Amino acid sequence: LASSRLLDEGAPVANGRLLSRPGSYRVAGLKIEGISAPHDRFGGRRFGQSTLWRWKQGGLEFAHLGGTAAQLSPEDRVLLGKPDVLIIGVGGGAKVYTGPEAAAVVRELNPRRVIPVQYVSGTTPKDCDQGSVDPFLQAMSGTPVKRVGRVLTLPAQLSEGTQIEVMR
Repeated sequence: LASSRLLDEGAPVANGRLLSRPGSYRVAGLKIEGISAPHDRFGGRRFGQSTLWRWKQGGLEFAHLGGTAAQLSPEDRVLLGKPDVLIIGVGGGAKVYTGPEAAAVVRELNPRRVIPVQYVSGTTPKDCDQGSVDPFLQAMSGTPVKRVGRVLTLPAQLSEGTQIEVMR
């Protein structure tokens, strides 16, 4: 799944099927829905449209907001539903939510698990406009955080309340 076909996020670098456009798809028995939304904070005028993703797997509802920095519209919230698991970019920059912006989206959607993505771990490369996961974790102060490494396994039954699962 990719948010768009911009070269820094939707370039076909591997074999297989790459989904990047809004629509309904069936892949390996999963029904995946792609929802169009502005990519940036300017209604899509700078980077065009992004694709938000939702699907059900293992009895859990997933939403992957990919690379977007736009506020969710009422329509987006209806189409995304109430995800159990939210995958959300938190590193900031021109096309990704800042930590506080991502925290506001988490509070809107109220998932039980949050997986932050699109942030820098370690030293920020030169000319990279993204930062670390820390501003997001600070904005979500009081929410339990679990550092899980490179592999994340979710149980079929998630506990109540929101928990953040930081990978790496």
